[in-house]
Amino acid sequence: MMNEIAHAALPATVEERLSRLDWPALSAALDASGYATIAGLLTSSDCAGLADLYDHERLFRSRVVMERHGYGIGEYKYFTYPLPPIVAALRHRLYRSLAPLANAWAAHLADKSNYPAQLDAFLDRCHAAGQTRPTPLLLRYETGGFNCLHQDLYGAIAFPLQATILLSEPGKDFTGGEFLLVEQRPRAQSRGTVVPLAQGDAVIFANAYRPVAGKRGTYRVNLRHGVSTLRTGRRATLGIIFHDAA
Repeated sequence: MMNEIAHAALPATVEERLSRLDWPALSAALDASGYATIAGLLTSSDCAGLADLYDHERLFRSRVVMERHGYGIGEYKYFTYPLPPIVAALRHRLYRSLAPLANAWAAHLADKSNYPAQLDAFLDRCHAAGQTRPTPLLLRYETGGFNCLHQDLYGAIAFPLQATILLSEPGKDFTGGEFLLVEQRPRAQSRGTVVPLAQGDAVIFANAYRPVAGKRGTYRVNLRHGVSTLRTGRRATLGIIFHDAA
């Protein structure tokens, strides 16, 4: 099954966009701010096709109604294996480009974690530790919906970066619903950031922490992410988390 997933192909246009990206510049942005955006990663047609998958129950292993758990207002569904080809291919392709930065962050923080160059090897490690459930997901919010600030950690093994792709068009499909990041530095007040996204844009961000250089050396900064309240409409997103869940 894993080989089948690994060999899924990205649409040529998406692969071309990812290949043209300035990954050193993206890594520098992640180092500086804890997030980086990729404009126009998916077309409107790609986005509509992914959003439409939400109603195909056989593709998912579970559905979470956020109100029941105090997570916010809205719902999301975790895909089951095998992942839809475009989701699987994005997961593998993005991981491969982000693994060097993940290893650099671990080294800066004297963290003994190390991340293989390819996603399959990392997932093998997750599965050996009992983390076998896939974590890529589709999220859906309606008017009044929101997502509380949180971190997506599902076990002892976690990749320090993840991605979200906006599938709906702001101003047309919904208003409000901004992507939020909140950073908490030691002995300092928290800092919030609104990350503007257009349909098809991706944001890559630290899922729990990032290293920051200080006067006395490098220290760990915690981050949480969420979504502000939707004023109108419906907002759909694809979340790509690289570690699997226990």
